Amino acid sequence: MRKMTHTIIAKSILNKTKRRDPWFLDDYTVNPYSGCSFNCLYCYIRGSKYGINMEEKLSVKSNAVELFERQLAARARKKQYGFIVLSSATDPYLQLEKTQQLTRRLLEVILHYRFPVHMITKSDLVSRDFDLLQAIDRESILPDDLRNCTTRKAFVTFSFSTLEDPVARIFEPGATPPSARLNTLVEALENGLSTGVSLMPLLPFITDTAAQLEQLFQTFKTAGANYLLPSTLTLFGAEASDSKTLVLRAVQKHYPHLLEKYQRFFHSGTQMPAYYRKAFAKKMNELGQKYQLRNSLLTNQPG
Repeated sequence: MRKMTHTIIAKSILNKTKRRDPWFLDDYTVNPYSGCSFNCLYCYIRGSKYGINMEEKLSVKSNAVELFERQLAARARKKQYGFIVLSSATDPYLQLEKTQQLTRRLLEVILHYRFPVHMITKSDLVSRDFDLLQAIDRESILPDDLRNCTTRKAFVTFSFSTLEDPVARIFEPGATPPSARLNTLVEALENGLSTGVSLMPLLPFITDTAAQLEQLFQTFKTAGANYLLPSTLTLFGAEASDSKTLVLRAVQKHYPHLLEKYQRFFHSGTQMPAYYRKAFAKKMNELGQKYQLRNSLLTNQPG
């Protein structure tokens, strides 16, 4: 039985952030869809709003393009240029995008008004839009404070928590397999796009062992990635549809020997213990220097 596509009327589509994140350069964010078919267990937007299977609540913002055109035109008239991130709360290249093409049409608007863009995705469908991203990289206007920090106006960041397809099927069951993602990353680089990796989140004792970290950095360096952004696991909530519940259930089923560790780590908080985060940051810095992979989209930091 074919699933019916849900549509919603959005009141706003272009969100101005209070402060630009130094990693993601999110002056603005845009989410053409609500919910997500990738169904990653560790996703921070999980909860009762979407339920255990987030695909069931997946919705298309039917007025997204028209609304975006009006909002971005107003920003352009005031010359309020800044990086637009697609997407902050769901992937811009869900399976639904193949037919809806909302993301592509939003990119056409972005190109028209000459705003820089940062695409964050787990999908290989981004390759369809390399032509628009190349044009945005050529034509867009950087915000004044970043003009000495980068010459690039389009970034494509591929999100990974593992390179192993079987592990990905457990924790991100609806997403494009990492093997296909890696091939698309190489293709993006071959098309001249500034391209890197968001290693978010790495899974303790599953995808963050010393050997796996070496493999990850070596693989992305060999592929030619321009940057790598690593982060530890954060889990929320105690309800059936929350990320902490779902990840612990997956660990119990597939890695039962690690369950006690995970329960201890997240017993009273959402983050890994401070000692782990400190050691993680030290290791990431060491590997970044060893493989000469910067942990920033920018080549120079704002001064």
